[in-house]
Amino acid sequence: MRSLPSIIHLDMDAFFAAVEQAAKPSLRGKPVIVGGLGGRGVVSTASYEARRFGVHSAMPMAQARRLCPNAAFLAGRFEAYRQVSELVMGLLRELSPLVQPLSLDEAFVDLEAGPYGPALTGADHGTGEALVLALAEDLRADIERRTGLTASVGAAGSKLMAKIASEQAKPDGLVLIEPGQERAVLGPMPVRALPGIGPATEQVLRRAGLQTVAELAEAGEAELVQLLGRAHGAGVHAMSTGLDDRPVVADQDAKSVSVEDTFEVDLADRDRVLREVEVLALRCVRRLRGAGRSGRTVVLKVRRFDFSTLTRSETLRGPTDDESVIVGTARRLASQVDITGGVRLLGVGVAQLADYTQEDLFAQAVREEAEALAAGAGAAVEEEPEAAGEETEVARRWFPGQDVRHAELGPGWVQGSGVGRVTVRFETPWSGPGRVRTFGVEDPDLVPARPLPLREGWPGTEETPEGPGPGEG
Repeated sequence: MRSLPSIIHLDMDAFFAAVEQAAKPSLRGKPVIVGGLGGRGVVSTASYEARRFGVHSAMPMAQARRLCPNAAFLAGRFEAYRQVSELVMGLLRELSPLVQPLSLDEAFVDLEAGPYGPALTGADHGTGEALVLALAEDLRADIERRTGLTASVGAAGSKLMAKIASEQAKPDGLVLIEPGQERAVLGPMPVRALPGIGPATEQVLRRAGLQTVAELAEAGEAELVQLLGRAHGAGVHAMSTGLDDRPVVADQDAKSVSVEDTFEVDLADRDRVLREVEVLALRCVRRLRGAGRSGRTVVLKVRRFDFSTLTRSETLRGPTDDESVIVGTARRLASQVDITGGVRLLGVGVAQLADYTQEDLFAQAVREEAEALAAGAGAAVEEEPEAAGEETEVARRWFPGQDVRHAELGPGWVQGSGVGRVTVRFETPWSGPGRVRTFGVEDPDLVPARPLPLREGWPGTEETPEGPGPGEG
């Protein structure tokens, strides 16, 4: 345990919703809810304006619509969130090489490992705390200046307490917990405040009459081990007394890349399941290539009608990012799964990641086989060209919140679509609220676009005619 609060935890405030409000002037100060918009969708993030109505993360989207019917309900734009996240993480790395991201909007930083480390370790207690506070305030100001977004920061002598402090700081605040005050701060809190205690563990502790962190500490390690098992019980007891010596670990590498979708109606048709798996596999390949990675193991996830979940995987001879190989493998895995009763969720992932692609004959063989099959089907295609065209035609889909560009009116975003029409509001992050226009969904002048920067002048955000759809970035 450190004697100086030199570990900070940064948490962006209502991150996804805040990015949407910063990108869309007409939504600023209004309730915004980001998440899955289907009947089984859940809330990913709600703005603070929406939270006043009782909306919160992980809530079913149908319930959120009942609580806050006048909110803007938007699909996620993960490319936009990643752009902002990379900028914020870059600011953190200016403070220290030891930055441990927990998600796009959350990270621990070890200030003692950075350029201010010597000043912190050589200072007396009061001067050291003042320097930590100054660094944290400068960080928050830099984030707001560069992105227009707010962040909450907690500072403490351990990761546990820094996380607790940032929760106390929300929204848009800074809290420092002095080393030695851990038990006084933690004691009155409910047991769920400790990491690793979820609903199931909470129920076990509640049945034993343990509802606060202070009661956990008083119960002693032996009782908690008896209730929760050796490893979990010992860990919970240590945290309840404020003990946490976990180091900040820099840039833990992703072990896999995956995408998944939950369907409003259970899928019971094999051909439909295979088509959805193919779409997911293509999205997964785009993410894989966007990260500059390849992978050796293709993983299929299936959640059935009864909520039972199974996974199937196949390991290739070498890492690849070839879409024909990954799509073909995912379809082959899906064809072996029993879908009796229906499927409510499908996911495709690639694991055993590498920074290179194995250029062997495997991918080439798959491509040649596909080309041969296509050539063999040529006669049938020539006989019924109209029918073949109808089978391959894909209707254009527009998602609420999606970035678009019109040939004459410029950049905007989709407010909604249906009955063959799409409504677009034309505005940019640095304009005032824009006007609204409606077009046919097939209007050739309207195309998907990449996200605009939240501040003019960001590098690497030049508009392109087409970009990834929501959730594919």
